[in-house]
Amino acid sequence: MKFGGVEISRLVLGCNPFGGEAHYNTNFRAFMREYYTEDRVCAVMHQCNRFGINAFNATGRSPFLQRFEAEGGKMHFIAQGGRAPLEEQVKTLKPLALYNMGEVVDRAFQNDTMNDIREWCKKARDLGIVVGVGTHKPEVIALVEEQNWDVDFYAGCVYNRTRTDDEWRQVLKGEIMEMSREIYLQSDPPRMYKVMRQTKKPCFAFKVLAAGRIPDAGVEQAFRTAFESLKPIDGVFVGVCPHIKDEVREDAQIVHKILVGT
Repeated sequence: MKFGGVEISRLVLGCNPFGGEAHYNTNFRAFMREYYTEDRVCAVMHQCNRFGINAFNATGRSPFLQRFEAEGGKMHFIAQGGRAPLEEQVKTLKPLALYNMGEVVDRAFQNDTMNDIREWCKKARDLGIVVGVGTHKPEVIALVEEQNWDVDFYAGCVYNRTRTDDEWRQVLKGEIMEMSREIYLQSDPPRMYKVMRQTKKPCFAFKVLAAGRIPDAGVEQAFRTAFESLKPIDGVFVGVCPHIKDEVREDAQIVHKILVGT
């Protein structure tokens, strides 16, 4: 896909596993943090390059990315912002694009302070960066589209995992589950895919595998649903943890099969 003036793979490497953000439980989080040494992170990124994945989504330019580039690796950097000072991020990260991350945006949406996010986007535009909005809520993209914000792209989680406990009680008929921020409803993805199709702007879908909750037998179908639901100018962010198998190879081959047919 063409994005930010360059061509990037529609399959984009996600960063959550590198930092132990498992979105599952504390034990899995601890395992990921122990597993992902700098050597393993760089090895995964080089494997991505070998399979044509040339874009990376992350919050910062950490030492492993510097080492990867020093070793000859090439990745276009799509950065998450919203917490660190904007000017500092643009200056130090030098990303291809920068978007206000979903956690921050969703909190603003719930608190009725979306104008703060719009002002952030305006400042990012003034800095000459490709600017986007991230969210876990299809209503956010619909709102930004309706108000015609000056943004270039969206990053949307296909599962609305930032509902409040009261919202979950409505959805679950009065019940509330443990780890309410990690509930993944099968009925959520179609809602996000719908608003992504309706905008003419490029979109990146993330957590298309429900943060590892999709069983192995369903991975290909989850990718197929994603790409059949998205526009040709859209992509997906996917994290990997190749402890048991080569997930980079598997994901790349599945996506190639879906998009190319071989």
